Amino acid sequence: MHLGIVSDTHDDLDVVHAAVDLFSGRVDAVIHCGDVISPFAATPFDAHFDFYAARGNNDGEWALQSTIDEFGTYLGEFGALEFGDVTVAVYHGTSLELVEALVEAGTYDYVVHGHTHQRAHEGQNGTVRLNPGGVPITVDAEGDPPAGIVLDTDTGEVQFHDLR
Repeated sequence: MHLGIVSDTHDDLDVVHAAVDLFSGRVDAVIHCGDVISPFAATPFDAHFDFYAARGNNDGEWALQSTIDEFGTYLGEFGALEFGDVTVAVYHGTSLELVEALVEAGTYDYVVHGHTHQRAHEGQNGTVRLNPGGVPITVDAEGDPPAGIVLDTDTGEVQFHDLR
């Protein structure tokens, strides 16, 4: 199975559309790790894949949950998903201590999160932590551009794809 992972799109429709284009026809499901922000930035994910979204610390629009629930699954603060034999913890990442605890526990095959706007791919105790990064927080921010991750759950292959 192929999963798409994205986070911290912050209403940037160019990045949202690039993510949908990347994932369409390539993945079976997409996980958004939070900070979609507004309903208009969620609706493009109503595409030919299953969609799951966690709540981010900037997701304050009241209609976001109901909009996502019309075509996907809004997970709230945390979600535990299963894709066949593969388990995935989904959390925005507001508390890095909680992210670290989820990884250290070794309960999940993957812990996916965002919040830091910095890409991550590392393993510990049989758990792989993935963060696709996000749009720059400030105009002059340095670092990697936002990415979409394509995860092959059968092989464990992880590919980061720039969305800008």
